[in-house]
Amino acid sequence: MEEKYTIILFDGVCNFCHSSVNFIIRRDSMRRFKFASLQSSVGQDYLSRFPVPVGIDSVILIEEGKCYTESTAALKISKHLDGVYSLLYILILIPKPIRDFCYRWFAKRRYKYFGVQNTCMIPKKEDRERFILDNDETR
Repeated sequence: MEEKYTIILFDGVCNFCHSSVNFIIRRDSMRRFKFASLQSSVGQDYLSRFPVPVGIDSVILIEEGKCYTESTAALKISKHLDGVYSLLYILILIPKPIRDFCYRWFAKRRYKYFGVQNTCMIPKKEDRERFILDNDETR
């Protein structure tokens, strides 16, 4: 099934991930991205549709029917952001094993550095339409 939007699945209890989602929203003037937490039933539904490796608990990008994880997901997201952030996509030239090693090193420590919340992020009123909820018909 072809998606109407590019979907970003994120860790709904991670403070760094919350900040990253807000960062993306502010720099996505084309409103390309929709969001769902990995912990939600929506997130779990998307995960069941794609061969996501076990243990991936950070950002996952679903774009044009394909699933991207780790550094590739982050860089593909950056490619569509406003301003100089799109230039970060050049880092895709670094071999994937090196990129993913760095990504995993940081992801493993994100809770320690930024903390966690007991509940998933509640979007601001003006951003709610950017989030896919359990009863959302865009899926």
